[in-house]
Amino acid sequence: MLIFLFKSMRPAQWLKNLFIFAGLIFAEKAAVSHLVWLSTQAFLAFCLLSSAVYLINDVLDREQDRKHPLKKDRPVASGLLRPRDCILAAAIFIIASGLWATHLGGRFTVICSIYLVLNLLYSLKLKQLVIIDVMSIALGFVLRVLAGTAVIAVETSPWILICTFLLSLFLGFGKRRHELLLLDNQAPAYRDVLVHYHPYFLDQMISVVTPSTLICYTLYTLSPDTVAHVGSRNLLYSVPFVMYGIFRYLYLMHRKSGGGDPAQVLLSDKWLIGAVFCWLAAVAAVLYQ
Repeated sequence: MLIFLFKSMRPAQWLKNLFIFAGLIFAEKAAVSHLVWLSTQAFLAFCLLSSAVYLINDVLDREQDRKHPLKKDRPVASGLLRPRDCILAAAIFIIASGLWATHLGGRFTVICSIYLVLNLLYSLKLKQLVIIDVMSIALGFVLRVLAGTAVIAVETSPWILICTFLLSLFLGFGKRRHELLLLDNQAPAYRDVLVHYHPYFLDQMISVVTPSTLICYTLYTLSPDTVAHVGSRNLLYSVPFVMYGIFRYLYLMHRKSGGGDPAQVLLSDKWLIGAVFCWLAAVAAVLYQ
């Protein structure tokens, strides 16, 4: 049972919680050991909390998941894991992450609580509302960034929040597009909100958020506050890696039927992994020279 429970916790999705480290990196605190430890604890607490959300979601969506060609093999949908075991584990994870969050500070605890409530609302209702469903997912990433800055007590850059929100919308609309194409006429039977989406409509929204993300990040690197903080405009040299990463993701989405699971796409494509590491190296070279 433990193997199936661990699988339902979706450890690959913990990659999303790496957004917690954004504040640490861009505040130039990645060399401060005690702040790195605080951020790592926040990351682990969020992993517990997000896993609890996934367990609850698997229980609520088990009937729909059985109609999905890929998700039908999930432990709960396939009957390998009992729903009551998932709920019990989720409760334990929520309590454990809550106690850990309390230790990490009041602001962090509040953000964790908002994240939990948002995701419960998403599982129960928001995922049925067109556009709002994807915006809810994007807000979850913004909360991760806010959690990361809260735990180390640094100011949150509005530019980073906007870039995070736009990038998350890009990934979210890409996921909806993948679901539509994968499920074809069976899409509404799996997820009610998909009846309101169409590949062309999603392509239009992706066409809006893609340049918006690139422009926003470029403006962030050139903003007076960023230049004053960094001491130069050299952060601009990280833009090509962001551009390539987004273009590569679009290529995988349109030519390789990717985009259904952003974490899986990242883990499985060496060029995308390379773009992320090159971006991190460029940012580190500028901020920590």
